Amino acid sequence: MKPFVFSHRALVIRTEFENQQAWEAICELIRAPWPLHPQVPGPGATFYYANVEFLEDDEFRDLSKEDLLPRVPAGYRLSFVFVVDREAVSNPEFPILVVDLHHQRGRGFRAIPSTIPSIECNLSLANMDFFEFANAVDAGSVFRGFRKP
Repeated sequence: MKPFVFSHRALVIRTEFENQQAWEAICELIRAPWPLHPQVPGPGATFYYANVEFLEDDEFRDLSKEDLLPRVPAGYRLSFVFVVDREAVSNPEFPILVVDLHHQRGRGFRAIPSTIPSIECNLSLANMDFFEFANAVDAGSVFRGFRKP
């Protein structure tokens, strides 16, 4: 059983290998800049880029969330992983599976690619907890960002 690669960046693991075009689109969306302060448009805007590593290894083909959990290497420092599975590539919104590796190991939720930089940043820095994102999903169980009051 092959473990994840050890990385200091959040992993985006590909488990679906039939749709190359969808995989490339998802990667491009995740790599897109995310505004740190959306209320400051124009030349004064500051952007953040997701600090992720894309893991594209046929050894992970068709693995479920439950199959991936035992492959987390000892000492893996991050508490979450992103999974691009069949459901993510078959939906036009590309809802990526986000999996908790520590506190509620195996708990997951889906998130649209434009929210991945925010999730990665806040979870990596321990600014927020996994449950805060997981509890903010919509009726379709997808995180699309936090609603404004």
